[in-house]
Amino acid sequence: MQRPDPSADTAVAVVFFRPSPEQVARIVERFAGRMPVLVYDNGGIPPEGRARLRDAEGLGLLGEGRNRGIAAALNALAEAALVAGFSRLFLLDQDADATVETARALGQALDRATGESPLPALVGPAPAPKPGHKAPAYPLRPDLPPREGLRPVEFLATSGSLVDLAAFARIGPFREDFFIDAVDLEWCFRAWARGWSCWMDPGTAIPHSVGRGTLRARFLPVAMPDQPLFRMAVYVRNTAYGWRLPHVPARWKLKQAAYLPLQIGLYWSRHRFSPRVLARLLAALAQGLAGRLGRPADAPP
Repeated sequence: MQRPDPSADTAVAVVFFRPSPEQVARIVERFAGRMPVLVYDNGGIPPEGRARLRDAEGLGLLGEGRNRGIAAALNALAEAALVAGFSRLFLLDQDADATVETARALGQALDRATGESPLPALVGPAPAPKPGHKAPAYPLRPDLPPREGLRPVEFLATSGSLVDLAAFARIGPFREDFFIDAVDLEWCFRAWARGWSCWMDPGTAIPHSVGRGTLRARFLPVAMPDQPLFRMAVYVRNTAYGWRLPHVPARWKLKQAAYLPLQIGLYWSRHRFSPRVLARLLAALAQGLAGRLGRPADAPP
């Protein structure tokens, strides 16, 4: 008897922001006509890329071509998938090196995780190394054993993750006032706090890249993505705000309270101890502690 395709009830969801024509072509070539695809235009899709998306089989294009932030884009894609009757959503960004086979493997992993409590909200791949970039680390969730070869993790990157849309509807949307950084982290901690779970499949891996490369401290074990100033400031702001949230565990707050000053110092040194850079980051820290979130004034349109 033929086993059902675990991706049959799944849509692919891609957020584009100033993609290259090659990035658009890769998504179309790998997924269009093989799985339903929903694309959100956060701005900057080149004309040839937009034409290719319009002509692609089974592809829906959302968004107004302006940068609303990753959280708003993901929420719009999830809402569209729910309305269309899909039960799972395979989240990707334009850099993700994933295939239909990746989605199927994660669908099988999500099936294996289902049936025991806490029920899975999402499952994602292990991070594969990418030259010049620091691979993300997903801390294990304490006091919960592996399940069917899957590892319980505190959080996962949204890109590459397969989300159960029934769980998404119960847990709630991604925080749009975070705009971009730590969106996935906050949502996963909220999922755990509401009785759901997040899992990593070590047998499935895709490379992740954040920023323009990696910054490494000379004498300390600190490494972080090299990002534009507005991205670093949003990361600082959202991390500081996370210290106010009751569903973020104290163990994570303590770790970040120790690590964030080192990251700020490393980023500041990378920019030759610029007073402007330090002032921007300290202002972001104050905004986070005060709960002043939303779209950054210097975010690209």
